[in-house]
Amino acid sequence: MKFTAFERSKQGTGASRRLRITGRTPGIVYGGAVTPLAIEVDHNALWHALKKEAFHSSILNMEIDGKASPVLLRDVQMHPFKQLVLHVDFQRVDATTRLHMKVPLHFFGDENSQAVKVEGCIANHVISELDVLCLPSDLPEFIKVDLSGLRKGASLHLAQIEMPKGVSVVIHGGDKNPVVVSVVAVAGAEPVAAPADEVDAAKPAAAKPAAKPAAKK
Repeated sequence: MKFTAFERSKQGTGASRRLRITGRTPGIVYGGAVTPLAIEVDHNALWHALKKEAFHSSILNMEIDGKASPVLLRDVQMHPFKQLVLHVDFQRVDATTRLHMKVPLHFFGDENSQAVKVEGCIANHVISELDVLCLPSDLPEFIKVDLSGLRKGASLHLAQIEMPKGVSVVIHGGDKNPVVVSVVAVAGAEPVAAPADEVDAAKPAAAKPAAKPAAKK
């Protein structure tokens, strides 16, 4: 994703307040061997960009004075009750340095699983994002998780998820293989029976009764 920023000459609380009145959001870009750079961005464009998942989890192209630089969104400060972005932080990206990022999980296929389709269960998403380490070129926008194999009484663990090439997961806590999706039985839900025509088709054909002998006159 691409966004436009402008170098900010004036800093301080008063300058930032006046900047917000004009519809701009103050920010900073840091990282690498370069001095941190104070910037400002259009508030409305930033507000709409923040609603997109990719803006939070992928490398962004920040354009200043016609030159583009790869950066990552690192922090956003919001007003406690107004729809207002107070400040935004970006980090410069070095192509040779591994990134530590949170990447969202995209779940699919649960409606086709035996647990949901037949056994009256639902898929409970215990973890919705993962901490990963990877080079910038390997950073995925999201990680796909296939739930089509879910069965009643069995959970999906981290080790069962296939990671994209070059991506490793950062584990927090003592559990090295945490539950990502648990299968929860819905109270009062009955297992789905096969349609009657399928059941009838599966039954062997009943033998026809033998014909009765004709009555003697």
